Amino acid sequence: MKILLTGVTGYIAHRLLPVLLQQGHQVICCVRDKNRFVADGSQNLGVVEVDFLDKKTLNRIPEDVDAAFYLIHSMSAGSGDFESMEIACARNFRERLEETGVKQVVYLSGIVNETELSKHLASRKKVEDILSGARFALTTLRAGIIVGSGSASFEIIRDLVEKLPVMVAPRWLNTRCQPIAIRNVLEFLSGVIGKPQTYNKSYDIGGPDILSYKEMLLRFAKIRGLKRRIWVIPVLSPRISSYWLYFVTATSFALAKNLVDSMKVEVICKENDLASLLGIQWIDYDTSIRLALDKIEQNQVLSSWKDAQTSELLNKGISHLIEVPVHGCFIDRRKIKINDVRHTLDKIWSIGGRRGWYFGDWLWQIRGIVDQLVGGVGMRRGRKSETGISAGDALDFWRVLYADKEEKRLLLYAEMKLPGEAWLEFKIDRENILRLTATFRPLGVWGRLYWYAVLPFHGYIFKGMIRKLAAV
Repeated sequence: MKILLTGVTGYIAHRLLPVLLQQGHQVICCVRDKNRFVADGSQNLGVVEVDFLDKKTLNRIPEDVDAAFYLIHSMSAGSGDFESMEIACARNFRERLEETGVKQVVYLSGIVNETELSKHLASRKKVEDILSGARFALTTLRAGIIVGSGSASFEIIRDLVEKLPVMVAPRWLNTRCQPIAIRNVLEFLSGVIGKPQTYNKSYDIGGPDILSYKEMLLRFAKIRGLKRRIWVIPVLSPRISSYWLYFVTATSFALAKNLVDSMKVEVICKENDLASLLGIQWIDYDTSIRLALDKIEQNQVLSSWKDAQTSELLNKGISHLIEVPVHGCFIDRRKIKINDVRHTLDKIWSIGGRRGWYFGDWLWQIRGIVDQLVGGVGMRRGRKSETGISAGDALDFWRVLYADKEEKRLLLYAEMKLPGEAWLEFKIDRENILRLTATFRPLGVWGRLYWYAVLPFHGYIFKGMIRKLAAV
């Protein structure tokens, strides 16, 4: 079967892709920027560059597709923006797909069994309404909290439990939900393809456990062997709760606000026979946590919500940033002769996250705290894998633009709050010279003042860093 897969650089679709290929399907992946997508070389894999907010690009979608997955959402966008973006994308998707031979579209939505929905869940329901009634059949799977290595829910729970021995938490921690393991989600998504029994139907999918968010935190703590105390108080407003999540976890404030808005709504599944129809065995909450921790321990996290997080950078694509500017820029260049190229490359490819930046880590942490205080991402995101890097990955407060180990080049773009734009490049040339280049394109007078203010720290940090990278 020829399948169109959207949102392939996102958390769910990135994991669904190898499942579909393993099942023998031919998969056409829609990506906004091919530089963010690393193909596995499969003959059954095709890639088209499509922006669902730009109708002109939708003609690249082939007309002979049999089925399609609609896995696009913009929950991480600034408050109020994601709803209009999701509606526009859904309309454009429907119009184009109705011009093709597609028979079935599968949409992953959220559980909507409350009369008053959060903005996020209401937006998901509007998308479902737009996709319904089209020429193609729609199968909607409605999930609540998805638990898996790299998922937003799992990582936020892990951050809270591992960082805070005592929590004074908002009352929404008593809200009940029905978490589902990422493995079960993938089984449902891949299982409904080509099943006429599921056409023009919607199904709630959730695991066997109905838990409050407080219970989820405490059960995670028990699995990790940690003693935690949680007191729930009613006085924390949604905005204060959002700041609480923002400063303790790796989430952005926009995502934290949307999450808090959604967490006030109870999401419990309506019973259905889909699991029985597809022969799916449920994975309970505790097992899903252990499976996720096992993947992290083995350094096998396939995708992370942090890499898929919506930003202006990712909306525009990263291609236009790969050519680092020179004119009108301040540039700090360092170089050093290295003796063991492979050893240095391994260090570069392991930089950031738990490994740190090899020199002056306390200064990096201070810069991250300052960035977080002014609304930036800070240093909380870490990295998805301790040894692997791909274009589009989040790396502390940087975004990976280019990573080619054979070419011996890694290029990062700053996502911290800055009065300008910044690039950091690591490159080893043919003479085994490691070149470390920091480029800053200032924005106005404040940008120039910022550069001169941090210049002494650059001299200290980059000089020490390049020596550490070259050391055997």
